Amino acid sequence: MLNSKTTLFVVLLLLAGVGVLGWLALKPTAPETPTITSPEPVPEVVEVPRVETIGTSVEGRVIESHTFGTGETDLLFVGGIHGGYEWNSILLAYEMIDYFDANEAAVPENLTVHIIPNLNPDGLFIATNQEGRFTVADIPDVDIHSAGIGRFNANDVDLNRNFDCRWTPTSTWRGAEVSGGTSPLSEPEAVVLRDYVFDIDPVAAVFWHSRANNVYGSECGEGVAADTFTLMETYARAAGYGEVPVFDAYPITGAAEDWLASLGIPTISVELETRTSSEHQRNLAGTLATLELYQDYMK
Repeated sequence: MLNSKTTLFVVLLLLAGVGVLGWLALKPTAPETPTITSPEPVPEVVEVPRVETIGTSVEGRVIESHTFGTGETDLLFVGGIHGGYEWNSILLAYEMIDYFDANEAAVPENLTVHIIPNLNPDGLFIATNQEGRFTVADIPDVDIHSAGIGRFNANDVDLNRNFDCRWTPTSTWRGAEVSGGTSPLSEPEAVVLRDYVFDIDPVAAVFWHSRANNVYGSECGEGVAADTFTLMETYARAAGYGEVPVFDAYPITGAAEDWLASLGIPTISVELETRTSSEHQRNLAGTLATLELYQDYMK
């Protein structure tokens, strides 16, 4: 039998236990520490400028490129290397820009299209007193073509004789002697094209000229490459122009198209039939056929 002291001790012990249990029951539960997970990385979106200044001419006029599509395979189109003398090639380039502005879905997913509308803005200004966009109505009623007005840049150099393929300081044009510059790529406009080509690394290039109603291939001493033949045939047949693998009416040195060929880039010269029309529908057909040719091509 428990004595009174023992009984009291047991009672106190039981009360203490009940108190501890009550305190534990009432004690707030600490919230669990949340597991922190790193967010999935957001893929970087590279914004390609639609219109980009890529350089300036001898007299400081802007040379622009217009870009359409975001594919990894690049195509280059160039107008106006002969300035105002071939103003319809510039007009055509701007019409192509308008077309792709309104129909960018026409560019296959694997392609990016680059258009330089006027590589020789000083030559355009010399012949027409125009800068940037213009219309046929803006062209002065003077005989630009017989005198070759605006064909050359402000240094009186034929830009399509200033590139590093068979370059010579003097060259020919329709039997006349023209300047090829003081050295290959001596002219700022030629350097702009060179740097842009190195930047975008195109798989093919098209230059718009006038006038011969033909599409010409390009080469730099090793013959016309098979890919250049294919590009020439594709554009010419879609646009209804003649096909001429090599221009041989007179010797040409330092041509941009031939320099590109020396880099292994298939390049053609599209010579419009007239000097006064962009022949838009024909060249749209040729351009879209070129895009189709390369729509599955991967670098």
